[in-house]
Amino acid sequence: MSVEAKTSEKKMPMPPRMVAVIDIGATSIRMAIAEIESNGAIRVLESLSQAVSLGRDSFVNGKIERETIEDCVHVLAIYRQKLEEYAIDSNDQIRVVATSAVREASNQLAFQDRVFIATGFEIESFEVAELHRVTYLGILPFLDQMDKEAESGELSGHNVVCEVGGGSTEILVLKGSDVHYSHTFRFGALRIRRTLEALHVPLDKMRGLMETQIQHVVADIHESLEKQRPTNLIAMGSEMRWIANEILNKNPAREIVTLPLKKLREFNESIELLTPEKLAHRYPIGLPAAQTLGPTLLAFELLAEALNIDEIAIANVNLRDGLITEMGMNRRYNESIEKQIIRSAITVGRKYHFDESHAVHVAKISRQLFDQLKELHQLEDRMGSLLHIGALLHEIGYYVGARGYHKHSMYLIRNSEFFGIGASDLLIISLIARYHRRAMPQARHDGYSSLNR
Repeated sequence: MSVEAKTSEKKMPMPPRMVAVIDIGATSIRMAIAEIESNGAIRVLESLSQAVSLGRDSFVNGKIERETIEDCVHVLAIYRQKLEEYAIDSNDQIRVVATSAVREASNQLAFQDRVFIATGFEIESFEVAELHRVTYLGILPFLDQMDKEAESGELSGHNVVCEVGGGSTEILVLKGSDVHYSHTFRFGALRIRRTLEALHVPLDKMRGLMETQIQHVVADIHESLEKQRPTNLIAMGSEMRWIANEILNKNPAREIVTLPLKKLREFNESIELLTPEKLAHRYPIGLPAAQTLGPTLLAFELLAEALNIDEIAIANVNLRDGLITEMGMNRRYNESIEKQIIRSAITVGRKYHFDESHAVHVAKISRQLFDQLKELHQLEDRMGSLLHIGALLHEIGYYVGARGYHKHSMYLIRNSEFFGIGASDLLIISLIARYHRRAMPQARHDGYSSLNR
């Protein structure tokens, strides 16, 4: 082989990596298949969705019925066949997550076991903090696009990002790219619908009940805004994308769509007294979508009114976008995410009156050691982020008392909330603080004994 041929061979780009994400929601099971280029560029190849009734079971009865479990298994078996067509078969190519309808079911483990045995899909324990992190990753490109199209070239004020799901409502409040507040409320379109049906509440009373729920959500948001009004309300979710097409004849997939509150209010008034069956008959959306459409649109109307916002920006963003983006980063925390996590950790540290300059210095040195010793420890980059947070907070236990403060630090960390940090990573952070002094780890120690090798 000539030198030129060898050089050409070396420059050949790596083939794209094929991945898939599956989102098991309250009203449907959705799958997205994508390819990720070596430079990180993502191209979605196919999206699938199939209606299920998980939320109907979970939010009313507290468990998923056997028939519903088998319906889910049937859908997931079809998805497995589709993935085989794309030669997507290894665990590192597939993520399967379940939202509140599965998390809240008393037979969650039985559901997960049945799915795994029948299809080989292992459903992740997907927590609220991780949902916020993934949503943030998904919405960032949309915010960048809004920045470019804004007259000033930069969005000012706060942006309230909201998705009303079947079982819960997720809120992120951002100032630029910084997260100032994140919360998930047990307030979802299907949950509301099922509650009203169980209590035999007439449709004309729905608005009053929902206004009460929305007021609690808005009160929390206002407190996080530090008396500053938000500039934008950004809506996520298929119902809002549908209404943009229906009212404005615009597709959010191709352009940024802003929906005037007045038009949304008029549409809500036109469907206020329609049952889901009548709504599905009037519009070609299917009964499952019809059950959540009314409560979702009303929630956004009431939220916009409470925040004194005249129009709603509709984002063509969903949970699967963020999951695919995270897979493209090999599950590590990128610069934007790590920045938010560190901001969150410093907020916790200040709550417990830590020595901030000392903590920042220790964290900086710890991270430098981690980076310089990579060849020896061979840990993934994400562990460096966890070390950084643990170092920042290693002395917050002094807030409780000096005696055994390392154990107090562990307790406070495990019982605090951090943006984007799930329970398993939170445990590691707390143990880093626990073992920064005194006794070495022992197999009998609480928390440490549950770690893998």
